[in-house]
Parts: sequence; C-alpha cells; structure tokens
Amino acid sequence: MASRLNPYLIFAGDARQALEFYKEVFGGTLALTTYGQFGQPDAPDAPDAPDADKIMHGMLETPSGFTLMGADTPEGEHTPGNNFSVSLSGDDDAELSGYWEKLSAGGTVSVPLEKQMWGDTFGMCIDRFGVSWMVNIVQPPS
Repeated sequence: MASRLNPYLIFAGDARQALEFYKEVFGGTLALTTYGQFGQPDAPDAPDAPDADKIMHGMLETPSGFTLMGADTPEGEHTPGNNFSVSLSGDDDAELSGYWEKLSAGGTVSVPLEKQMWGDTFGMCIDRFGVSWMVNIVQPPS
C-alpha cells in the first residue's frame, strides 16, 4: 500500500452517524469496527459494556480516492477543538460543488463558496457534526 495523507476525526459518541453521513456525501465503502467486537468478557469494552457499540475504528474509501477515518473516544475524553480542517480541492467544479452543498447543509458557512481574490472558487463551513471543511475549486487559466 502506498503512503497516504488523510484526516482522522475523533467524535464524542456519534462517529457511526458522522461516517455514514460522509458516505452519503462521497459514496464509497465504509468499514466500521466497534469496541465490543474486540472486547473480553470482563473488559470495559466487552460486548455488553455501555460503549460496546461505539466505533473503535472507521474507514471510508471513496471512488474518488479519498480516505476518511474516524473513531469515538471513551466517555469524558473528547475535547472539541478548532485546530483542524479537512480540505477538498481539485478542478471538477460539479463534483466539488456537490460535496459543498451536502457538507454545508445543516451546518454553518463561514466563507461562502465563491470566487476568491486568488482566482479559485473557495468556501469554508462547519458541518452538522462540528467538522471544519475547506473546499477549493481550481479555475482553469484564462
């Protein structure tokens, strides 16, 4: 397998819902593994433990070659922050605009998707799960 760079997102209990949402947005194959699937009968993550159905590791691989990973943290260990964004960029206006529409729906747009001073179409939003996204659509040279 080649090296790849992709985001790994941490959630406070809604990783399954978030990763299923991203599958709706981008398509592809989603693999989810719960804490309970690896639990021992007397371990805190055993199948009958309260967090057994939480996601230990999730990976979405899309037809466009994107990879997105995520997991739930144990109760009380999630610290929301604004120290990351997921960046989508390329020159396929229709594809990237479609992603933007789905990601920004129900979220908060901080920079509308529109032509910027550097010539590209760019936007920033926070989706309904609190994840920050940047979309940059490269414009063909004039």
